[in-house]
Amino acid sequence: METQNDPTQLIGDMARRARSAAAVLAQTPTARKAEALHKAAQHLRADAPSILAANAKDLEAGAANGLSSAMLDRLKLDTGRLEAIAAGVEAVAQLPDPVGDVMDCSTRPNGLHMSRVRVPLGVIGIIYESRPNVTADAAALCLASGNAALLRGGSEAVHSNRAIFDALQAGIAAAGLPADAVQLVPTQDRAAVGAMLAAHGLIDIIIPRGGKTLVARVQEEARVPVLAHLDGINHSYVDKAADADKAAAIVVNAKLRRTGICGAMETLLIDRAFPEAQKVIKALADAGCELRGTPEAMALDPRVVPASDDDWGTEYLDAICAINFVDGVAGAMAHIATHGSHHTDAIITEDAATAESFLAGVDSAIVMWNASTQFADGGEFGLGAEIGIATGRLHARGPVALEGLTTYKWVVRGTGQVRP
Repeated sequence: METQNDPTQLIGDMARRARSAAAVLAQTPTARKAEALHKAAQHLRADAPSILAANAKDLEAGAANGLSSAMLDRLKLDTGRLEAIAAGVEAVAQLPDPVGDVMDCSTRPNGLHMSRVRVPLGVIGIIYESRPNVTADAAALCLASGNAALLRGGSEAVHSNRAIFDALQAGIAAAGLPADAVQLVPTQDRAAVGAMLAAHGLIDIIIPRGGKTLVARVQEEARVPVLAHLDGINHSYVDKAADADKAAAIVVNAKLRRTGICGAMETLLIDRAFPEAQKVIKALADAGCELRGTPEAMALDPRVVPASDDDWGTEYLDAICAINFVDGVAGAMAHIATHGSHHTDAIITEDAATAESFLAGVDSAIVMWNASTQFADGGEFGLGAEIGIATGRLHARGPVALEGLTTYKWVVRGTGQVRP
């Protein structure tokens, strides 16, 4: 465990060791990386009592410090959630290894053979809050894609993160891979985050996972490339051609299945021509959701309270939903373009042409038809554990898993060609 008091020196030393480990991982066969992940999962299960005891300390401290119910839900581990974490690590081990994949190739007229080959990014810094499962997800995905990881978790989960990290590192070492392949920053000093953000040339990319304040700070201060999303202001649009029962079931799930995840619906849009809007609104209210809406929504259910302008741009992460009425799919897309965060947006309709118009016209990382926005998750996409949802336009977009943690290099094979 690191003991330096200087955060810049601490992060520099950790990053240099990570660089050495990354060089080894880049050449490590797929089977060896998979072995390390399986052993890590075994240690997670074997260490379950100590991990859950550590998590109990974090939950107690979080409650004492006034964390919201949504934040406490993100933080909480139990036997089922810990098993899901271990199973997620094993699932990553079963995924196709992208490293070495030939993306495309061609032969030039002069006989040179050109190919683009996937390679790891190198050293990845992950800065995250609250969710201790990120410790395992990030470590597994980075290792499987041949990258070394520097993990800096939030103070809310400090005991949980350390316990999970210890189990992971034991598994990695048992497989004979460098212990420095995954490192956990041992201090909660905010200056350590600043040191990571300034570590140009030492850390290749930063991935933040957390609240708006954290992500905004990372994007503002980083001298290292950042892969991130700022908000999950997700919409479900109920079109005039929607099936009312299907729409009600989808929006209730999209909002309330788990309110604290970034894929939760925050705004419900309803076509003014949809004849059963009252049924959908009632389903949400009956399920215990606080509703904030326009006068049109308030007229359909007395439990709807007035919405303010701020509600259209708020990520509640709670059992609260904004409701607006729009004029058809064009109105829905205009609202999303103005207030959305390019994360996940869905249309509910039985009209295929309208659906395709929505899917083509909404500029979000994930667009859906007749499905809950809660499916915005790497595991549900068949990618294994995700390291985050990227809403930008460069490198990777949507759930980021193994392929999103690689770049490529050009490999040129010749037979003695010289350039005239």
